[in-house]
Amino acid sequence: MAICGLLNLNKPRGMTSRDAVNRVQRLLPRKTKVGHAGTLDPLASGVLVTCVGWATRLADYVQRMPKSYSGTFLLGRHSSTEDTDGEVEELTDPPVPTSREIATAAGSFIGRIEQRPPDFSALKVKGRRAYDLARAGKNVELATRLVEVHRLEVVAYNYPELTLDIECGSGTYIRSLGRDLARSLGTEAVMSALTRTAIGDFTLAEAVDPTALDEASLADHLLPPLRAVAGLPRITLSDDELVEIGHGRTIAGDCPEFCVAAGEARMGLSPLKCPEIAAVDAHGRLVAILAPRGKNRLGAVRNFPREG
Repeated sequence: MAICGLLNLNKPRGMTSRDAVNRVQRLLPRKTKVGHAGTLDPLASGVLVTCVGWATRLADYVQRMPKSYSGTFLLGRHSSTEDTDGEVEELTDPPVPTSREIATAAGSFIGRIEQRPPDFSALKVKGRRAYDLARAGKNVELATRLVEVHRLEVVAYNYPELTLDIECGSGTYIRSLGRDLARSLGTEAVMSALTRTAIGDFTLAEAVDPTALDEASLADHLLPPLRAVAGLPRITLSDDELVEIGHGRTIAGDCPEFCVAAGEARMGLSPLKCPEIAAVDAHGRLVAILAPRGKNRLGAVRNFPREG
């Protein structure tokens, strides 16, 4: 059976996410697919979930999971990149907010907020990466978009250094969150350090340094693909149902009784919309992602290779 699973990497600062993936790629048989779920800038360190083999088809499920960060910012400073990788300029006589003022302002950024991504980002503008346009001195106009911040707490503050703990949804730029928080206080900020401490239940405590991996140890750190869909309701298929689903046919059934509740609690879905369902075999191995296909019928959104 081809190698398949997830690696929870602790990407070191200074390494690109692509470099981390390439290190894993070199330890695997040729033509094995490898990808990551959620880029970390070179300045950042921490959890980088890497998908191996057919588990690359599950990367978008990992990307949807809430993310936790520890970010450090320098107030009273500005850079075009919004972090210390760019040329940092100190403001002249900027205001020095108090801890209470910062905590109060942080509260207004919790929930769904409009955020303008940084000019130096991987987002595309008319087919080109925003950071390529910015580096070329071109005017970059990125539209604001809705993101969700679940938690924003002040951990430490000794001006100009401010450290925040953040839990947020997919697509949130931490650099820009620090920028906007500072501007709400009448100043500017640049991010000087960032650690992603978790993606869903993939935590920093269980992450492995990619530079410490070798061919022998990689298999020991490989996690089952089912971890990528931990937030989905789950059902176990019988042998007959496995055959039907595997041939692209539907099976009798509806969303599990806990489906809507699980969707609301884990994925923020409307109670009127049934989320997808993770289907496993008798051994608890992920075999398909199912969704309603008409009244009291379920069909595969994605089928996966089966072992044994």
